[in-house]
Amino acid sequence: MIDEPKRERGRPGKWILIVGVAACAIAGVLGWRFVQLQRKAESAAGEVRWIMPEMRRMKTQVNATGTVRIKTGAEVRVGAQLSGIVRRLFVTVGSPVRQGEVIAEIDSRSIEAKLQQARAQLAQSRVAMSKAAVDEGRSERLYAAGVISKQQFQDSKASLDAATASVEVAKSGVEDASVDLAYVTIRAPIRGIVASVSTQQGETVAASFATPTFVTIIQRDALELVALVDEADIGNVHAGEAAAFTTETWPDREFTGTVLRVSPVATILSGVVNYEVTIAIRKADVVKLRPDMTANVNISTSERKALSIPSECLQKDAEGTFVSIRSTSGQPARRAVTVGARNGGTVEILSGLDPNTAVLQVSGGAQK
Repeated sequence: MIDEPKRERGRPGKWILIVGVAACAIAGVLGWRFVQLQRKAESAAGEVRWIMPEMRRMKTQVNATGTVRIKTGAEVRVGAQLSGIVRRLFVTVGSPVRQGEVIAEIDSRSIEAKLQQARAQLAQSRVAMSKAAVDEGRSERLYAAGVISKQQFQDSKASLDAATASVEVAKSGVEDASVDLAYVTIRAPIRGIVASVSTQQGETVAASFATPTFVTIIQRDALELVALVDEADIGNVHAGEAAAFTTETWPDREFTGTVLRVSPVATILSGVVNYEVTIAIRKADVVKLRPDMTANVNISTSERKALSIPSECLQKDAEGTFVSIRSTSGQPARRAVTVGARNGGTVEILSGLDPNTAVLQVSGGAQK
């Protein structure tokens, strides 16, 4: 009977303990849930950290679009100087040719007949000259003996001169026909690739008014890049500066070159003033390129030291561009900045910051 009241007095303490344990459990669950939500929010917002601006070497670049072209003189249209039937054609589109290699032949029968006629004319003229020489010698002796007049002697001498001139004319005819016969065989003037074939075997070509084109040959390794640079940027571009570019065919490969020359006159397209900048392509890169490929070009115009920060530090609003700096209290504070050149993931700061001011960087989240 004495123990019963003691049990009754111990029951409230037991319930308090149970309630306390339950409250702690609930608080732990809520705390864990809060931490998880906070981590999820931080993951969505990105990693936040403070960084210090750095002095880095910044490259100023001019961006432009361009086209891969064949160098002047590296594209040759091969034609015929004679009229006739194309007897044989030895190349097709894409055929590699060497300088001096035969690419076509024209029917030579008419030229050979012309050459034979010229040779016969030369032989006839030489016979006439020989006879005139004999007559002139006889006239000279007769004139010396007083048998013929001086006029007759002079006439025989003039006949010899005319016969000699006829021989020279006949020689020219033979040479002319020989040259024409050489034109029957058409050879490649340069080494390269046949880009197009305009005349087929068996066709008749007429070279009376204009030289007909047989094939067009290009030198595959004689390529250059011509970029159109806006008039606002052309003042910074000079010969000798490095250039890099990509093409639609090879978007993941960067080709390199050097500015060769800047055109002194503008090219106006749809009212926009541009200047052609010719870029010499590195020889190792030429093998991958083809004429008329479109390129995105970056020309490095200068390199200098500048205060820079990651581009993720920049924020924008209606008032302009700014960064969040660490204040004396350790809290973020707004600071307006003026930006300059961009180079990859960094941006140049022209004003508003110094190397000793920490800047808030948010990586992986959406930038303002």
